[in-house]
Amino acid sequence: MFNHCYIATVRNLAICHLMLRWMWGWSVCPVAVSRGHMPFCSTHQANPSHSGQVTHRPGNQLTLCSLLEMGFSETQAKEMHEGATKSRGKHVPSVLTALLLLGLNPSSILKIMQKCPEVYSLKGADLQQRIDHLRKMGLIEGSLQRMISHYPKVMLLPVKRVNMVPRLLREKCLFTIHQVTDILRDSPEVLEEDLAQLEYKFQYVYFRMGVRQPEMVKAKLFRLPLSELRCRHCFLERRGLYQTPDKKGQTLILNPPLKDVLCVSEETYLTQVAMATAEEFHVFRKLMAREQEEKGREDEYSSDEDEEDKDDDDDDNGLHRRKCHWNTGYKKDRK
Repeated sequence: MFNHCYIATVRNLAICHLMLRWMWGWSVCPVAVSRGHMPFCSTHQANPSHSGQVTHRPGNQLTLCSLLEMGFSETQAKEMHEGATKSRGKHVPSVLTALLLLGLNPSSILKIMQKCPEVYSLKGADLQQRIDHLRKMGLIEGSLQRMISHYPKVMLLPVKRVNMVPRLLREKCLFTIHQVTDILRDSPEVLEEDLAQLEYKFQYVYFRMGVRQPEMVKAKLFRLPLSELRCRHCFLERRGLYQTPDKKGQTLILNPPLKDVLCVSEETYLTQVAMATAEEFHVFRKLMAREQEEKGREDEYSSDEDEEDKDDDDDDNGLHRRKCHWNTGYKKDRK
């Protein structure tokens, strides 16, 4: 344990030392000069009075030589520099500093920028604030780095938005704080999901499938879209392989665990759980889509009827009422 802490401390000190060198600049950039990359080193210029001597111009700009000093390979540094130039980010050095101090290596940082170029436009202070906030939410070292590497867009979300989802999961879905942390770590995309859809997905699994919170977390429920969740469940149900538990939580058949329904590929799901062919599932998926479309039209029809009834109630004399003609029937005038 002591060795791990010591190594982490030495690494952080080394990165801090590197950042200080980078921010204060150098009098010469020997790596870039020897490799012929002086055009990228915009903070360096030749002194006209001393030919061949390279001096440093004050400023905190991103250069190829600074990226090389930070640990990026020549190819990585070139790609990173081109991305920063294209994005016109004014605070890229401070953003890279925050990511390095987080413990991410140059290769991981480059992949983050490739996935989400908007990170170039962040301010280092704002990024550090979001990282600190995620730590306060229980995302410890290792989990935090994995979350940011997998879903770098989390660094762009306002703190207010990030707080809304955990609050919903705790207050409306009754997940524990530890369970919420696991959900955010394994399914960070949930932070952008519509709150009403998120709550409905939980209610569907809780009431319709009879699954409790610990099993939801274990099955990584929130990774799968609601449409796919419903399709897989209903397919099993109509084949007699899944049954909604009664009030006592009992069923006449043994339901498959939620993780076997959600955490597997479609091929594995069909061969090991549903015992069906891909063609059968494909046809069923089309039927489900048609059912949902028809249900949507019915809901729209009901909504229009309710709105019309409200308008009728608002008529002072009750003489002028709208009449709507539908292909499926008609609406009688009330007496």
